[in-house]
Formats: sequence, C-alpha cells, structure tokens
Amino acid sequence: MFSKKSIRTSFLIQLLFASASLIFIFSSVLYFYIEKSIYDEKRQELLTYAKNIANNQSITEMDMFSPDMYLGLSIEIINLKKPQGDIDLYMGEKKGITFLTLVYPFNLDDLSYLKVTKDVTHTTSLLDKILNYIFIINIAGFLLVIVYAIALSKMLVTPVQTLSDRLSNMNEHLMKPIKVEELPEEFEPLGTTINHLIARIQNFVKYQKELFIGTAHELKTPLAVIKLKNQVTLLKKRSSEEYIDALKVTNKTIDEMNIVVSNILNIGRQEGAQLDKPVEVDVIEFLTQKASDFKLLAESENKELTMSFEPSGFMATLQLSLLNQVLQNFLQNALKFTPKNKKVVIQSSLDDIGLLIEVIDEGCGIDESVDLFAPFKRQGDKSGVGLGLFLAKSAADGLGAKIKLQNRKDGVDGTIASIGLNSKLSCILPRRN
Repeated sequence: MFSKKSIRTSFLIQLLFASASLIFIFSSVLYFYIEKSIYDEKRQELLTYAKNIANNQSITEMDMFSPDMYLGLSIEIINLKKPQGDIDLYMGEKKGITFLTLVYPFNLDDLSYLKVTKDVTHTTSLLDKILNYIFIINIAGFLLVIVYAIALSKMLVTPVQTLSDRLSNMNEHLMKPIKVEELPEEFEPLGTTINHLIARIQNFVKYQKELFIGTAHELKTPLAVIKLKNQVTLLKKRSSEEYIDALKVTNKTIDEMNIVVSNILNIGRQEGAQLDKPVEVDVIEFLTQKASDFKLLAESENKELTMSFEPSGFMATLQLSLLNQVLQNFLQNALKFTPKNKKVVIQSSLDDIGLLIEVIDEGCGIDESVDLFAPFKRQGDKSGVGLGLFLAKSAADGLGAKIKLQNRKDGVDGTIASIGLNSKLSCILPRRN
C-alpha cells in the first residue's frame, strides 16, 4: 500500500512534512508573540513605577491601579560607581523564584538609580502552561493531519488507481474505452490519450487478423492454380510449346505471389520505420517535391496533376518515410483511377487541428460503406493486392495523423483522400518573400 515507489507514499510524506513544518512554525511564532507581549507589558509596568517615583509621584497614581500589581514588588535606590545607559532590564532566578529587574536613573549627580524588582514566577509558570498546551494541541493537530493526509492522498490517487486497474485488466478481446467524462479534469487528457491508444490497438489487432487470413487466402489460391496446372500438364506428354505455355502461367502466378509477399514485407519495414527517430522537416517543401515527381508520371499518362499549397511553410517533427508512404499511395491511386485527359489535385490548407493534405481525383469514386483500409480490400476494376491503403493507414497511425477517404461532393465523380497532421508538434513558417 505504501511502497517506496508509490505516488501516494511520496505525496503522503511530502504532505506530512509540509504540515508538520507549518504547525511547528505557526506554534513557535504564536508562543514567542505571547511571551513577548506579556514581558513587554511587565516591562512597561516596571517602567511606569520607576517614572512615578523619579518624578516624586506616588506609584498609586497610575492609570490602571490594582492592589495585585504590587504583590512581589520591591523598590530600592542603588548607587553605581560609573554611569550606565538610561534603562537596564534583566531577568534572574533565585531559590526557585523568577524576578524581573529594572534599573532606572534617579539622580545622575550622585549616580543613584532606582532598582525595581517584580516577582514574575506566576507569569513564567503561565507561559510554561501555555507552551505545554501548544505542544499538546500540536500533537493532536498532527494526528488529525495524518488522518487528513491519508484520506486526501487516497482521494487524489483514486483516479490514477482506477486507470491502472482498468488497464491492468484489459486484454485484446475485452478492451473498452475509458469514460473520460467520469475522470477529474486534470486526468481528461490522459484518458483521451489512453482511449486513442486503445482504439489503435483494437484496429491493429483487427487488421492483423484480417492480414493473416487474407495472406493465407491470397497465397493459397495461386498455389492451388500452380498445382492444378502442373497436374494437368503431367497427365500426358505434351509438346515443347505447351510446356513453355504452362511454365509461363506458373511464372505469372509466382509473380503475383511475389507481389503479395513484397507487400507483406513492406508492412514489416513500415512497422520498423515507426521506431525511427523523427526529424524536423518543412512539409510544404516535401509536398512540392513529391508532387513534382508525380507530375512527370501524370504527363506520361496524358493526365494533369496540379498543386496548391497553403501556408507557404509548415515545420513538423515526424518520420518522413511514413508521410512518404501515405502520399505515395494517395497519388498512385489517384493517377491509377483517373482516366486520361482528366485532372488530379494535391493541395494543403490549415484547419482547426493542423495541416490538412488532400489528393482529389476524377476517378470512379468509392463505396463509403466498405472499410477500404482493411487488408486485401479492393475497389474498382484496376489490378492490385489491396494492401496499399492498409499500409497508408498504418503509416498515418504511426504519425499520429488522421486519414480519410470520401467521395467528392462538388458534382464531379472522384475521391478525396486526406491526411490531417496535428499541429501540437509543428509550427507554421513565415511566408517566403
């Protein structure tokens, strides 16, 4: 419960130490203030006695007259060999009696002084009682502080303990988001981050299962084709041309299998790229370079690629290979599904989250009810394994970015593929002159 590594233990120790220090300082200040106030009053009392006598007045002519004031009071005239300061006050003790003595100038011509002595034994006893009472109150107060600190530390650590218990009891099949609205305000960002992590893990597990199943299916089919073709070829003796045709079919099927294997290897490389050290890069400059490379490819296919980037600069710290994976897939798909003499647009703009990058084509559009980011999901009549968007989604997750596919809403057939880069770790550069 109170281990050395416990947050609650550390907080409890700090709270107790701070409270004990505060109690000690406050009690000390209080006691010294009471003591000083009482002795200042006694000093003023003795000083008043001395002034009245020095001015040939009766000590009973004081403003505050009380017979009890003269109990234990002793006044005498003493002669000193040499003059001293105006007033000398000191405290002494004799035979268990504490007294306060004031030496006051009476006649400086013959160096005579008034020595006024007051028995303050009862006063010191009273101060001792006050000190004992303060000590007892401090002990009781410190015990209350211990109870309060334990209760407060438990109350403050409860949200953390709740998150810890929730996370420790999770598995890949029973992951549920944390109810952020039930957490204290200070823990809401942590709960939101954990929920994003849970969603990412769930998607990862889901897509990994689909990837394994899809891979087995994609490899099983061409293997079955190769085996069947070989069996048919071996049923009877054939001419050289027929054997060559059979081998060509086999090689074509093997090539298709190699494409699947290569894409699976790319998935592994991409997961490793997520662990690469992020670098600071101007995203707009990178987009311009990438679009220029694909512009040449588009022209070779009698298609047009235009670009429009705002702002003029946007610095971000990220893994450039992951961003390249997303943009390359967007542009390849856009050019693949856009007919000749049509246009593809790549553009960027600022939104509430950060930098929004969009690739807009004039292709056939998509079925928005299908999860195209799942592995081996294909759309349209173009060839492909169906792992490109899966790789793009994984790369976007690695960047902490949002990726989206939707049909155009401007009356033109086509698709808008977008990725949103969060601006928390980014900054906008000044416009270039």
